[in-house]
Amino acid sequence: MTSKSSDKILKRMMDLHPKVIDLTLDRVLKLLDALNNPHKKLPPVIHIAGTNGKGSTLSMIRSGLESAGKSVHTYTSPHLIRFNERIRLAGKLITEDELSSLLDECYEANSGEEITYFEITTCAAILAMSRQEANYTLLEVGLGGRLDATNVVERPELAVITPISLDHEQFLGNSIEKISLEKAGIIKKNTPVVVSSQNEKAFEVIEKKARALSAPIYAHGNQWLAWEERGRLVYQDDRGLLDIPYPSLKGDHQIINAGCALQALRLLENGKLKNFEEVMGKVHWPARMQKLKDGVLNKYLPSAEIWLDGGHNPAAGEAIAAHLSKLSPRPTYAICGMLNTKDVKGFLTPLEAQIDKLFGISIPDETNTLSGKETSKEANCVGIESSISNSVEAALKIIKNEAKNPRIIICGSLYLAGHVLKLHEYEIK
Repeated sequence: MTSKSSDKILKRMMDLHPKVIDLTLDRVLKLLDALNNPHKKLPPVIHIAGTNGKGSTLSMIRSGLESAGKSVHTYTSPHLIRFNERIRLAGKLITEDELSSLLDECYEANSGEEITYFEITTCAAILAMSRQEANYTLLEVGLGGRLDATNVVERPELAVITPISLDHEQFLGNSIEKISLEKAGIIKKNTPVVVSSQNEKAFEVIEKKARALSAPIYAHGNQWLAWEERGRLVYQDDRGLLDIPYPSLKGDHQIINAGCALQALRLLENGKLKNFEEVMGKVHWPARMQKLKDGVLNKYLPSAEIWLDGGHNPAAGEAIAAHLSKLSPRPTYAICGMLNTKDVKGFLTPLEAQIDKLFGISIPDETNTLSGKETSKEANCVGIESSISNSVEAALKIIKNEAKNPRIIICGSLYLAGHVLKLHEYEIK
């Protein structure tokens, strides 16, 4: 098969449903039944929901399990450059031939029925993971939890809920309580749930759901704690205290993500997993406060410090601002592109104190992109000097003429982040 076989099938799948998102489990369960119920044949599942930190926490759990000698399947979304990033089988990215064959099989089994792109591709991922041996399966929720296509596993080994904040309100509800109820939908009867740092309203919803299902709860601030001390990560639960290397992923929020991952790992196999703690200092997850090095974009401005982050909601804006505030002073620029469904003002407001100038751009090849003009206008509204640029490259050229040794944060969307990594000729392995 050619390298474009899966792309052609994925394009066909986009036309199977008039909506991009239509939350229900009926279509997924029907297709899985036609595929002989692969969701009932997966290795033990760790199911991860939340607004921010799902991918980072998953990558830490995966690294910890692999360091302990376990083989791990993973399913994440969205992808940054190529679709096959979403599916790892026993640690390795699914091959083009495997992916094309699975997508074709699912397409045929669906028999032209209405089904969303995410639903049918999730079925393909589940089918792939059911056919190869591994010790664990890590499933990242796509949107919400209760009606997400990944929520077909009847009895996961563990549920994990990362920090919850406002996002995707048009699908999940316009309050923290409503959104939290959707996220808590991954909790299953008698299944332990690890809960990251939450605001009070979110935690109350999660705790109520867990109690109703007799699901043991392991919550930040109650059953476990994580903090930074002397440049290291300190973690504590009822089994004792760990003093380990600081997370390699940048930002103070990664301390909590690492703590959440550690609690999950310490619950597995009756606490008998070994040799996973030190790996927190070696985890990599692209487009999460990622410093771009030794690539195409660095050639535009050799003296610049270039960061990339795909966060797109107010909590992500706060996390980026907190990280920038701890860096040494430099002229600081943002190149920002966002979807028209996002809270642009909420994302940009925390950045006002850290950004000297912002360039608003449209996200290339993205139907739902906000225009650079609109992004720039919103930046002006929150007090950030801003301008419009036609592209990332054009913005970099302007910055080169305006400042020596600048710091640049490219932000606002994982779709923009994927475009930037492709420009940078970055390879995800």
